[in-house]
Amino acid sequence: MTTYVYAGAADWGGKDPAKCNRGLYRLATDTGTWTSLEQGLPAQVEVRYLTQHPTQPGVVFAGTQAGPYRSTDAGDTWQPMNFPNDEPVVWSLEIHPADARIMYAGTQDMAVYRSEDSGGHWRRLTVPNPDGLCVMGFPTRMIRLAIDPTNPDELYAGVEVGGLIRSLDGGATWTDCNAPLLQLGTQERFVQRHGSRRASEGMMDTHALAISAAQPGTVFLANRLGLFRSDDRGEHWEDMDIGRFSPLTYARDVKVFPHDAHTLLGAFSIAAVSDAGSLYRSTDLGATWTRFDHDVSIDSTLMIIAASAQSPERVFCAARRGQVFGTEDGGQHWQAYPLPAGVEGIYALSCV
Repeated sequence: MTTYVYAGAADWGGKDPAKCNRGLYRLATDTGTWTSLEQGLPAQVEVRYLTQHPTQPGVVFAGTQAGPYRSTDAGDTWQPMNFPNDEPVVWSLEIHPADARIMYAGTQDMAVYRSEDSGGHWRRLTVPNPDGLCVMGFPTRMIRLAIDPTNPDELYAGVEVGGLIRSLDGGATWTDCNAPLLQLGTQERFVQRHGSRRASEGMMDTHALAISAAQPGTVFLANRLGLFRSDDRGEHWEDMDIGRFSPLTYARDVKVFPHDAHTLLGAFSIAAVSDAGSLYRSTDLGATWTRFDHDVSIDSTLMIIAASAQSPERVFCAARRGQVFGTEDGGQHWQAYPLPAGVEGIYALSCV
């Protein structure tokens, strides 16, 4: 049986935009062949996020520079999801764990949208400007959304570079979770030393969020400085000290393994643009970690992790400069699946 992995590429700061090979690609794992997916998508599509319907494996969602798109035939064709006319860049998509008709989209310029009819209509939510927000050389974006699977009204939005905000009522109202992060960030080991940049910039540089059903109310945060956790819905934060286990501590992604709520997967590298990455696994909600990938060489920043909801044996990850790696036997063996030559700026990954 053919199974698919989807990878999305977009413009990124480390390469001339005119030379970027953007696009959406699908890997058939039985042949190891990548196919460029184009039908129905915008020209020169840039894909920042990918996810799949929780109960319909052939339904795939993509966040693009022209809003969200959906495929109902495993990526062969795509349709726009009736997003508002301004068509903001979609950086994150999250589906309600108990009602797949409810969806959230996080966009560039720090907006969050909610749909209650499977993407037929969208409503922009009112979200605050978080304290500590750092204005960068790129637009502020809602880079990751996370819902507590045990209480779907609890929704978190990660802001790059602005920490995170929280809603406890399904997006109706929002609060800023940054005060304790900013306080933690005053510790000498977390203070950034990059010219005139704000000292809090590293702590505000959110990349990913995750919440496990095994520990409701606990939020895991991946940012430039490592991994952090809050056991009280963002009221207090502590360093998970990933440096005890990994020599690489720049955290780009953290995911809860869909087949075991106590297992986390983490993507760690040197920096945003680097020549090394690593995939780690924790089976005790982050108390300890071990290297998960092996016998492959991750030669750029590891950006994204995708674990199959269908098979506990299938885990894939992707690195900045077009490398994709996967295991089909629970990590015993790993294989490299390089994207077509020239494809870089990998932000999105999903697998059946």
